[in-house]
Amino acid sequence: MPNASDTERTLVAAATAPAGRRVPARAVRMLAFTVCAALILSWPGLAPNPYILSAGVMVASYACTATAWNFMGGFTGYVSLGHAAFFGLGAYGTGVLIRDLDWPPFAAWLAAGVIVVLITVPVGIAALRVRGASFVIVSIAFVLILLLVAQTWQDLTGGSDGLVVPRPFPDLSRPEHHRAFFYLFVALLAVMLLAWWAIDRSRFGTGLKAVREDEDKAQALGVPTRNYKLVAYLISAFFTGLSGGMYALWFGDLDPIFQFSVLLGAYMVLMALLGGVRHLYGPLLGALIVGGALEYFELEFGGTQLHLVAAAVLLGVVVLVTPDGIIPAVRDLVRRFGPQDSSIREMTAAELLAHNRASGRGGPPPDEAPDEAAAPGTGEER
Repeated sequence: MPNASDTERTLVAAATAPAGRRVPARAVRMLAFTVCAALILSWPGLAPNPYILSAGVMVASYACTATAWNFMGGFTGYVSLGHAAFFGLGAYGTGVLIRDLDWPPFAAWLAAGVIVVLITVPVGIAALRVRGASFVIVSIAFVLILLLVAQTWQDLTGGSDGLVVPRPFPDLSRPEHHRAFFYLFVALLAVMLLAWWAIDRSRFGTGLKAVREDEDKAQALGVPTRNYKLVAYLISAFFTGLSGGMYALWFGDLDPIFQFSVLLGAYMVLMALLGGVRHLYGPLLGALIVGGALEYFELEFGGTQLHLVAAAVLLGVVVLVTPDGIIPAVRDLVRRFGPQDSSIREMTAAELLAHNRASGRGGPPPDEAPDEAAAPGTGEER
């Protein structure tokens, strides 16, 4: 049975607990993460038909590309519309290594990611010398140059006829093939999220966020901004190239018009912005919404361009309604209407006395504490 001292310690712990304790918030986040992970992993079993399953694979591909873009755009604030260049390089690099050198599919996939990084080094050094709109123009120019090369270098890329990539699992049926690649895309996404989480909590990530907030001030404080930006650019290009290579292994038919499309780069930006570029799961949420909407619009409108109109309307809504993304907007809404933390916590005299004894600042023991109820005029000084 609890005694008086137990009750007193409980009151002290409650009174001196830091405001805004995060234990319940962590529990809620862990529960939400578990539920979302279970739903994602069970998607192949929930999909009613192979087409819906293939749409899930496409959405997983979008999630990978948007998350890969966020290594550059989210950390540094540099908006690139040319990340489709890395996507296409990874896809065509994987296909060419398999077709011409007879490499194992996943060895070619990893090698293509490394090739993308090697090509990106000189491009990044040149592109990162400018900022803002100039950087956006340079990124678009790079993807347009690669589109022209892919269309004209027919001996290597197949030109406008495209490039056929052999399937890595030839014995699987088409639904089983979709199921296998859904889990492969999810595994790649998990690696990206883990890398983003580690960078976000590192000194390197702090430097990148300083670049995002005020690059000139960060440089004046000693942050090697040029090197940090280049490393973030290479990491983003590497993961985008891996996403393109995985797409090539899954889809098997490469078309330069799609692989090197500025529109694909715009989708990456839209997905990241919609979810929240400064949040770990922002690009993933944006990919679920935008990717699912694109698949639905293409199914409903067929080969027309109405799905592009819908995407443009969605982008306008994002910019006007939630410029920082859905996740930050919801978080701010919860904080506004939820319980407010107070910086002033009231304590009774007994609680303050017990707290002082527990912290080693002394004070009279409980049986010698002054009797606040004593009548005045007894001649004792207080």
